[in-house]
Parts: sequence; C-alpha cells; structure tokens
Amino acid sequence: MSLSELAEAAGWPLPLAVRAIVPATPGETQQLAAVLDHCLVGMFAGRPCLLVPSPDPDTRAPLENLLRGRFAAVGHAVPLRDTASSLRWALRLAALTPARPGAEVRPVFVDDHLSTLLLLQDEPLAHALAARWLRPLADLTPRQSERLEVTLLAWLEGGGAPEAAKALSVHPQTVRYRMRQLEKLFGTGLRDPRTRFELEMALRSRRLMAQVRRQHSRVGRRAARVIQADFTPLVVGRMARVNGL
Repeated sequence: MSLSELAEAAGWPLPLAVRAIVPATPGETQQLAAVLDHCLVGMFAGRPCLLVPSPDPDTRAPLENLLRGRFAAVGHAVPLRDTASSLRWALRLAALTPARPGAEVRPVFVDDHLSTLLLLQDEPLAHALAARWLRPLADLTPRQSERLEVTLLAWLEGGGAPEAAKALSVHPQTVRYRMRQLEKLFGTGLRDPRTRFELEMALRSRRLMAQVRRQHSRVGRRAARVIQADFTPLVVGRMARVNGL
C-alpha cells in the first residue's frame, strides 16, 4: 500500500512536507500518537514510526514542546516523495544516540546532527578514512596518539596554536611542541588544504565512532543492532492511525 493510499484509509490529509519520528521504544508509539497533532503511524524497517506534517521546515518549536520530556529521534523535513529519507535518517540517529539512563530526556533532531550522520553513514568507510590519513600515528602508544590527535583536531578547527591551546586548556607552547611532532610525522602535508580537510574528516570520524561506542557500552547492545538494520522502502500496513484512532 502506498503512502497516499494509507493516508486516505486513515483519513489523514496529505501535507506538502513531513518529518519522521522514531520513538525510543516501539511501545511508546501510541503514546506519541496521542500527543502529536495529525500524525500518521506506520512501519519502517520493521519498526513503528510516525510522520507529522512539517509546513515550515525552519520552525520546530511546537514539535519540541510536544516532545518535551520524551526521547525520540526526529527526521529532517522533506517533501512527501522523500519520506523514506527522513525515516531512514531518524532511525539512524536513534541508533547513534540511544537514550542514556540519568541523562536529560529530550528529542534529538537530524537537523542538528547532519555532519555526524554524513561522516558515519558508512562506518567501515569511516574506519578506512581514518586508517588512511592517520597512518603516521599508528606506531605511537595509545596515549601519545590520543594526545596528538586531540591537538591536531583542535589546531585544524581553530586555525592556530593560540586557538587550539584555548580549546584544550593548555599553554600555547604545549600546542606548538606537539605540532612540531606532528609536522615530523605528516611532513609538508599539513600545509596542503586538501590534506588538512581529509585529516579533519578522519579525526572527526574517529572521535564520533569512539563516542558511539561509549554510548552503546552504557546502554547495552540493543541500539547497536538497529544500526545494522536493512533500510527498505517504507512499509505500511493495517496499524496506520491518526492520533491513535
């Protein structure tokens, strides 16, 4: 059944644009449906999700208010023809940012994590990127490598030793000393714009993957399994409802 057919069966007027919402657990789907206006519930990749109209992609405050105190992953606003894209990335974000016990409960929006999703859309490729560009650090001890990676990323992001020192809360001379070590390891490549760009992507990817591993180690492996789910085109069925009706 197509989205338009499902919407007609549910009495849901087709909007021009929608956002996908992935609840923290399947059991919360109907709870969300009860508080969201004009939502449509369906299945995507074997998981219950919701679609809500998004008439203004730049305005999300009403949705944030409705979702306050709940963990859910919210996709980017897309035209109806791209509904599967919003669903796919909301599901991916839910997998990358599982709710942590004791943390502030709030929704996460794809709009706020676009670069993360882009860098980690293919984790084996992200690993390959890091291995390719960070190879000069491979023979260092883990502690040495970590220290130089953090310094190099701060230097790339800040544009110089003073800015990196401020970001790392160390003396500028410490950054300059480490940068001399990095120049010995990477050579003239640090002066090449393309190399700096690739290095920043590699460093950011490695940092993001480490963050994801730490999050999953705290909340268990349930969310990790979702990452590997096969994203198929939108599948909808008899459970389609508007506001739970």
